[in-house]
Amino acid sequence: MKLLLAEDDPMIGESMQQGLRQAGFAVDWARDGAAAELAATTGDYAVLVLDIGLPRKDGLTVLKRLRQAERALPVLVVTARDTVADRVAGLNLGADDYLVKPFDLDELVARVRALLRRHSGRGQNEMRLGALSLDPDRREVILADQVIALSQREFSLLEALMARPGTVVSRESLEECLYGWEEEVSSNAIEVHLHNLRRKLGGNWIRNVRGVGYKVVAP
Repeated sequence: MKLLLAEDDPMIGESMQQGLRQAGFAVDWARDGAAAELAATTGDYAVLVLDIGLPRKDGLTVLKRLRQAERALPVLVVTARDTVADRVAGLNLGADDYLVKPFDLDELVARVRALLRRHSGRGQNEMRLGALSLDPDRREVILADQVIALSQREFSLLEALMARPGTVVSRESLEECLYGWEEEVSSNAIEVHLHNLRRKLGGNWIRNVRGVGYKVVAP
């Protein structure tokens, strides 16, 4: 899953980006409000983590513009402003959740995952398809009661496919889910990860729809 992080403080932004990446997310980091609005309106993100005190365009203005444009992107507002009035203003403008600085990175990850569950309509983090289950919190994949060891990229790729079981996902969309702005992507990276996934899962869990993309199905 790819997230958009909008934070102008270099130290806080780097810490948040690193923590979210360690939790398995790809993260694009915008340093000001104008860049955040452009990325949020043109890119494909699972969640926007939005600081309010951004230069060039403040976070609440970015949030207001997104909702006026009817962008359904889940937004977690992160800010040092901790008054009730500030929280109410953010929620009334369309924020889905609110986190006050300073905070623990584990809480940030937990709130992001809660937004993903809510947005997808799932009641729990665990994804299931037949005998295959994937737990994003524990970073664990189990197939027929056996734990399957996956690399971080393989896990993220399977998570992206299991978020929409049976739906064909293009290679370009999978790249968007797995890689951020600053990461190089080789031309066959997705195919290599898919090959490794198929080898580890066995059977026909991942199908190739020629010229369109890939989907995960129960054999």
